[in-house]
Amino acid sequence: MANPHNHKPYLLFSSKRPLHLVVLCLFFVSFCSNNGVEARQPFACDPRNGITKGLRFCQTTLPIQVRAQDLIGRLTLAEKIRLLVNNAIAVPRLGIQGYEWWSEALHGVSNTGPGVKFGGAFPGATSFPQVITTAASFNQSLWQEIGRVVSDEARAMYNGGQAGLTYWSPNVNIFRDPRWGRGQETPGEDPVVAGKYAASYVKGLQGSGPGNRLKVAACCKHYTAYDLDNWNGVDRYHFNARVRKQDLEDTYDVPFKACVMEGDVASVMCSYNQVNGIPTCADSNLLKNTIRGQWHLNGYIVSDCDSVGVLYDTQHYTRTPEEAAADTIKAGLDLDCGPFLAIYTQGAIAKGLLSENDVNNALANTITVQMRLGMFDGEPSAQPYGNLGPKDVCTPAHQQLALEAAHQGIVLLQNRGLTLPLSTTRHRTVAVIGPNSDVTQTMIGNYAGVPCGYVTPLQGIGRYAKTIHQVGCAGVACGDTQHFGDAEVAARHADATVLVMGLDQSLEAEFKDRTGLLLPGNQQELILRVARASRGPTILVLMSGGPIDVSFAKNEPRIGAILWVGYPGQAGGAAIADIVFGAKNPGGKLPMTWYPQSYISKVPMTNMDLRPNPSSGYPGRTYRFYKGPIIFPFGFGLSYTSFSHKLVEGPTQVSVPLASFRSSTNSTMLSKAVRVTHTKCDSLSLGVHIDVENNGPVDGTNTLLVFSSPPEGKWAGEKQLLGFHKIHLVAGSKQRVKIDIHACKHLSVVDEFGIRRIPMGQHTLHIGDDLKHSISFQADLGEIKS
Repeated sequence: MANPHNHKPYLLFSSKRPLHLVVLCLFFVSFCSNNGVEARQPFACDPRNGITKGLRFCQTTLPIQVRAQDLIGRLTLAEKIRLLVNNAIAVPRLGIQGYEWWSEALHGVSNTGPGVKFGGAFPGATSFPQVITTAASFNQSLWQEIGRVVSDEARAMYNGGQAGLTYWSPNVNIFRDPRWGRGQETPGEDPVVAGKYAASYVKGLQGSGPGNRLKVAACCKHYTAYDLDNWNGVDRYHFNARVRKQDLEDTYDVPFKACVMEGDVASVMCSYNQVNGIPTCADSNLLKNTIRGQWHLNGYIVSDCDSVGVLYDTQHYTRTPEEAAADTIKAGLDLDCGPFLAIYTQGAIAKGLLSENDVNNALANTITVQMRLGMFDGEPSAQPYGNLGPKDVCTPAHQQLALEAAHQGIVLLQNRGLTLPLSTTRHRTVAVIGPNSDVTQTMIGNYAGVPCGYVTPLQGIGRYAKTIHQVGCAGVACGDTQHFGDAEVAARHADATVLVMGLDQSLEAEFKDRTGLLLPGNQQELILRVARASRGPTILVLMSGGPIDVSFAKNEPRIGAILWVGYPGQAGGAAIADIVFGAKNPGGKLPMTWYPQSYISKVPMTNMDLRPNPSSGYPGRTYRFYKGPIIFPFGFGLSYTSFSHKLVEGPTQVSVPLASFRSSTNSTMLSKAVRVTHTKCDSLSLGVHIDVENNGPVDGTNTLLVFSSPPEGKWAGEKQLLGFHKIHLVAGSKQRVKIDIHACKHLSVVDEFGIRRIPMGQHTLHIGDDLKHSISFQADLGEIKS
């Protein structure tokens, strides 16, 4: 998905576009600009509108599928075609206003897409931490609650005529490469976390209305294997991701499958890139066969903006634009973000490449979603959520949730000699230094809207202590050193020093992948000089979406503590201060591996393989497969207290029942791994009971991560996450936790053909940092009958 400053449709007007396409697109944009959100009143099927009285598609007592087919049957072909795009036209003769499908709600209602307008009664909306930060909370209930609040605010703005109800969020791509500029938008590198985040956030956004109704319609993007924007001369519009079936099945597709099958998402967006030579938006195996066929999507499939045009104009996948229109619709695409289908679908039908029934099928999917949203039920005030309005946006409770989300997402990476928390009695004056020390917009990352307000790090710390402020250098690029001396003086005159450093959207963003993992410019020099000048303890706060090689700071004895805060949202400064002064105990864990700078010299961004290749020197990716040196591991995060784990109960041996004689014919394979489809999975749910104890002096939240290491084998990685649990414990208390492990889902691995299997032999569970438990699996042939 492109942002307004780097949005692919704007490239339609470049010198590389055919003149006829430029003229048509200029006409299209001009026409549709008069049919957007502002012109939506009266709402469709308003009983006061005599035009729609008696029309079957307006009769709310009829099944939605019947209503949708009735509406489609009343449309002309020309009208149908102009409903295949995000800027859908009005059909005045049926009382239908134009509709803008493109809105965004990645971590709050956003004006990145044209469907949302801030101003008037809605000057802003609650801006939560960027996704990578809330992912660090490992808290599914938090993710769902954020989604619920965002959809409250979205519905309120819709009721006020300033927003739509279709939101192209969340981004659930795997954060495969640490340089990816959009990694900040994702839940991190682990497919289990990404899948649980996807399902939780979607459930929060869409609600649980009666009769499969939707509060808003979410969209999981960008399907699939999309995680390169612009690296070393390769951009996302030209990139052909060569991906093994194994990696698709066990990593890249996992979050999307969870999004559809567990979250029941209303939409999936296909991506710009090709996968194994086929543009994803024209790949019937990915769209029609997998998303809709295997996963049973109940909703619509939308293109990333202008990706249909990209596959024709840039990738030259088809000979003619009409072929591109036909290929995408027949592959399963229902809606085009961009004008391409509005321009070329008529010609595709005229040439016999496409039928009107193909168009009808696409419209059935989009219109059904609109009807599930209540968009053809008349005035929203009489409908569910119709009472939401300006009073329900930026409420104190919503803003408190944004603060709490930031608290839970902050990760304590180092705390040498218990530097943190600071004391308000001993640290009365704090030097606050660095280019991110008093920022506002930087804290909310990309795809953000207009926040309710900001608390900067300087303002947050100022609530606890007197501050001395120096930026040290201008901006995160930190190209100058002339104010380093002023920063050193400030550190000498303070009881403690907080350096707020890191990155921003000028260095990592959509269409901007990073070139390295080190802090930019002279930031490292500034940090070291200030740390060595500081009279009191020095705390380094890192604001970034991606990982940073800060080995110099990790090894510098004068730097007492390191915090990673991601992009912590509108209340980020308050959350940072609360953690620094101990009002909150950090419990976040890294959702991605922090690699050294040397890693990227061995790993081209264009190499999609996850597993290492020793013969070529390729080290592999993510904690699941990479064995080399790291700065901080996936799942790492400290607390102001300490926790221990004790096994109470858990199986040590499991017999895997087989479902058919066919599955037992290969004894060699049975001794190694059994196909999941050949087992009786229902009987393979295991329970492990753990006592978790807070052994430290303060209350805290234990983020319990449970991994498994499979038996040695060529398919398996080092370890994989099974699940995670958040447990809040007062000092000295203990709580018993049951970990539900489903062998088919959690302990299986994927072979080179993309087939999921349960390896026979010893699996080792890693529970927290201090507990291991082994379970041995063997195939059970006792129930097999020929």
